[in-house]
Amino acid sequence: MAKRLTQNVTSLYIEAANSLRPKTARKRIVAYVESYDDVSFWSHLLSQYNNEKYYFQVMLPSNTSLAKGKKVAMMNDLGIGLGGHMIACVDSDYDYLLQGKTSTSRRIINSPYVLHTYAYAIENYQCYAGSLHGVCVRSTLNDQPMIDFEAFFRLYSQVIYPLFLWNIWFYRKRELSVFSMQDFCRVVRLDPVSVPHPEDALEQLRIRVEKKRAWLARRYPGALTDLELMKPELEQLGVVPDNTYLFIQGHHLKENVVMNPVCVRLRREREMEIRSLACHAQQYRNELTAYHRSLQTIESVLRKNTDYEEAPTYARIKSDVERLIKLLPVG
Repeated sequence: MAKRLTQNVTSLYIEAANSLRPKTARKRIVAYVESYDDVSFWSHLLSQYNNEKYYFQVMLPSNTSLAKGKKVAMMNDLGIGLGGHMIACVDSDYDYLLQGKTSTSRRIINSPYVLHTYAYAIENYQCYAGSLHGVCVRSTLNDQPMIDFEAFFRLYSQVIYPLFLWNIWFYRKRELSVFSMQDFCRVVRLDPVSVPHPEDALEQLRIRVEKKRAWLARRYPGALTDLELMKPELEQLGVVPDNTYLFIQGHHLKENVVMNPVCVRLRREREMEIRSLACHAQQYRNELTAYHRSLQTIESVLRKNTDYEEAPTYARIKSDVERLIKLLPVG
């Protein structure tokens, strides 16, 4: 009896151990990404589509060098075209909105084996307005609402939209010396935001945007008709005045996000609460130390933020993945 029991335990152990091994019978679909920061985003998305027939493995674009970037990801270190068991997952940047004006843009919008973010970059998803209150809570451990982030970024988007049209127009014309993305980002950068009065920063932004827009209109009056014609086209691509922030440079947006003053204030309020509730100095010091040890930086929380799945642009990526799956070899 004891021997049979031992055999059963051993069998169960071996079965359990075998279940820990990779299911090599499944086909591996390699997804090349641009850099380290992209691995988590694309792995989170693609892993939802793993099944008994295949699984996605997200990899850097080369295993023979440290080369990174969009072009490397779309070529990969084998130097052969994508397809079959190889795909590329890249940031859209402006290439999606350029709609075939460059070779990179044509490849992104035409190849089913190139998945792209639709939003400018993964940083735009990390800063998705609907997720920012949760980011603040995880960073400060304080659930008090300070700013309606969705309303703020809707107004921010509406303010910068007219100048965004100009920037896209220049990129489509490939005349970047007049109004480059760097110029655009300098204009649309937010001044320090006052948490009690966030509208003040938006008003200062509106003044700068209108000044630059008026200057461009005087210098390029012939472009005004083109800009009006671009609006319905961009709307078909998912860009409307209310969501422009999703399509501007992601790194700039992440550095410029209004959460910083909000999180500073939330932390200070929690520290003041600890001070007011502490019975004596030692308890205050102990509790404050415990609080600080539990905190995470805004940067680290943003990097791990996945609460962006309600974004319409994210739904478009998932639709592309579902179309791609129908093209995957299953034999």
